[in-house]
Amino acid sequence: MKLITLLLCTVALLARADDKPNILVILCDDLGRADYSAYGTKDIRTPHIDSLFAQGMTFQNFRANSCVCSPTRAALLTGCHPDRVGVPGVIREEEPANNWGYLSASATLLPQVLKKAGYHSGIVGKWHLGIHSPNTPTERGFDHFHGFLGDMMDDYWTHLRHGQNFMREGMKEVKPEGHATDVFTQWACDYLTERAAAKSPFFLYLAYNAPHDPVQPPPAWLDKVKAREPAIDEKRAKLVALIEHLDDGIGKVLARLDELKLSDNTLIIFTSDNGGLLPSGANNGPWRSGKTHMYEGGLRVPCAARWPAKIKPGSSTERQAMSMDIFATACEVAGEPVPGNIDGITFLPTLLGQSQPGPARDHYFIRREGGPQYGGKTIDAIIHGDWKLLQDSPFAPQELYNLKDDPYETTDLAAKNKKVFLELNALLRRQGQRGGTVGWQKP
Repeated sequence: MKLITLLLCTVALLARADDKPNILVILCDDLGRADYSAYGTKDIRTPHIDSLFAQGMTFQNFRANSCVCSPTRAALLTGCHPDRVGVPGVIREEEPANNWGYLSASATLLPQVLKKAGYHSGIVGKWHLGIHSPNTPTERGFDHFHGFLGDMMDDYWTHLRHGQNFMREGMKEVKPEGHATDVFTQWACDYLTERAAAKSPFFLYLAYNAPHDPVQPPPAWLDKVKAREPAIDEKRAKLVALIEHLDDGIGKVLARLDELKLSDNTLIIFTSDNGGLLPSGANNGPWRSGKTHMYEGGLRVPCAARWPAKIKPGSSTERQAMSMDIFATACEVAGEPVPGNIDGITFLPTLLGQSQPGPARDHYFIRREGGPQYGGKTIDAIIHGDWKLLQDSPFAPQELYNLKDDPYETTDLAAKNKKVFLELNALLRRQGQRGGTVGWQKP
């Protein structure tokens, strides 16, 4: 009852504001938990990303809903565990034999809810939830789309995937020139300029492809990193340069907000879709493994939230949160009731410095994948209290860790603590049954 009262008071406070706040979600692709300089990483310089942490709140325990791309994006935009909306794995509609998701027609996306509150919604950058009708951005609630429909680009300069062009403005195919990060930065700045003139609240989902492979930084950025870090190896130098170039783009977006006098009334949430890819040279801090894996290095991601005059600068929270919680938080920021059938939980009271009980829920993660390594099967994990049960290969035994005592997952306790193992195993099966009610292939 106390929590309900707190949330109602929060919503009422926001509803009394003269102007509804704008919402900007910046999603990076495969950014490692420690791959920004404010974390303390010494070989990288990201002043603009750092500013979001310095001027806002740092989430110390933020996890993506999956260790790969499409599921997390589906969770962020629906507020649900991804298998509950038909996206347990990576959507590759251009490769039907290797496609592991289909966004459910029954899923309600965040822009559809925000529209009720008077918001104009735009997506700039990577969509990755479908390349064919009816699962394109403007058919699923966005008013504006300027970006890339597919999963990844084979080249940051040509923007092609398997020789096909998935760059679109709305439904129209476009062929921009330049590095994809620069293209998306310019399109985001253009959108902000248009919305400032419209003088109505907006939600911008800015989803960069960087620093996803292929790791192709502009040459001048690579030269700068090598000159500054003479001992750095080539692989790491390229990734650092790609991230620093991304940071520069984010800086241009932040500068445009300032120029348009939109910064004070804009909530920015910055995060990544999964952990960094170790073969590309990513830094996930002390956590085990990285992208594609169910260990903490694949799930823990950077997260900062900035909202001048609302969020205390330099603040930090230990609250456990996930990508899907952004949905509920955005709804409350907009003063719109949170749909009752989602899995995400708002963290708005935490942002505003209010006391907020920890979420009474389990954290569930899933990935379905093909090829001989996965065979079309799933890997998954569940965090229940201090305990985490995971299966990192569909052909390997489940592993049990106590994250309080062993946050870096060094000692598998599955054989030593059968009682906890069986309890979490049952919870994981129940969640799998929930997700199994929704199809993940095109009807």
